[in-house]
Amino acid sequence: MRFHYLALPLVAALMVAVPTQARTIKIEAGAADANEKLQEALIVAQPGDVVELGAGTWHLTDGLSLDVANVTIRGAGTGEGGSILDFTGQQGAGEGLLVTSDDVFLTNFAVLNSKGDGIKSKGADRIVYHKLRVEWTAGPKETNGAYGIYPVESSDVLIDSVYVRGASDAGIYVGQSKNIVVRDSIATENVAGIEIENSYDADVHDNIATKNTGGILVFDLPSLPMQGGHNVRVFDNDVNDNSTPNFAPKGNIVASVPTGTGVLIMANRHVEIFDNDFDQNGTANVMIVGYRYEHKDPKYQPLPRQIVVRDNVHGKAGYAPAFDGGTQIAAAFGGAIPPVLWDGAGEDVIVLDKVGVLSLNLPDVATPRDQAKPAPADLSKGTPPAALPGITLPEAMEAKVK
Repeated sequence: MRFHYLALPLVAALMVAVPTQARTIKIEAGAADANEKLQEALIVAQPGDVVELGAGTWHLTDGLSLDVANVTIRGAGTGEGGSILDFTGQQGAGEGLLVTSDDVFLTNFAVLNSKGDGIKSKGADRIVYHKLRVEWTAGPKETNGAYGIYPVESSDVLIDSVYVRGASDAGIYVGQSKNIVVRDSIATENVAGIEIENSYDADVHDNIATKNTGGILVFDLPSLPMQGGHNVRVFDNDVNDNSTPNFAPKGNIVASVPTGTGVLIMANRHVEIFDNDFDQNGTANVMIVGYRYEHKDPKYQPLPRQIVVRDNVHGKAGYAPAFDGGTQIAAAFGGAIPPVLWDGAGEDVIVLDKVGVLSLNLPDVATPRDQAKPAPADLSKGTPPAALPGITLPEAMEAKVK
């Protein structure tokens, strides 16, 4: 049972007095019944209202939810002296904050130590996540919540200037959504720093992905309602030192991500990786692979296709490849494998960076991994597809963060 059910009688009383024009509903952390009043404010809010969180810490024992369109939740900051929603004492396993309405603006507060996901939005179009901190303060642990920032099944998603640390799946995850921008954010000490999964049309740029297991992942998985992920641009990011041992729960797909992965592209189409700075990724700066697990989804396409890697800066990589046989392959290559790793499956995989590429020469996803024949590959000869256009979000969304 979520928190707000406890407050329904008081909510009913408050709704009688709701005015018709937009309001600012200010909630102070230190006030009597502050926790109840916070959830009550989210229930009685009307479209256009601002729920303003004062400075202080809310020690919450259950998740919060918002199901009213065009509401802003605005705090006083994400650090000390800011607005902190602390779920360390949360009794259930759900999200810290769940949003299920459109045109919501979340800005300038922190969510700590939720038992489940930090902030999740589902079916929430035109949502803006801005200047937020979601963190599991004890650092990487398998028992941490899966996702920090977690929009799913939405159109028009903006994630801007957020900080996420400690997620046991992905720090910033966008799934089964369309028209997405993730920018100017920091993801650290998560299993996957940033993940775009089964989604269409995304720009991921000017982020820092560091000390995760894998920095930035572009995935497509079977048996999800939205298939055929495509048109993703990953550019101008700093992807370095993704060296945290994988701490995902067993059975989770990201539990298979090798420690030391910079960018991983799996089973997606038309993905551009350009103008990024890579360094200190022990397995590879860029990895391009097919989906090599059993599935029963006849519509699923497991191969990467139309992948372009260009104009990136490559620092040290490949010195600790964390996959079966990686150590032996690295030894055969003089101590490190090339910065770009391809499993050998897929169509129109093009690498124009002036660095080495290692192919495992597994021509399709059915070929067992133990039949790999690692060898240098030249993937520079193909003709890249037409460059993808940049993502444009509705002006009203951009106006909220200016």
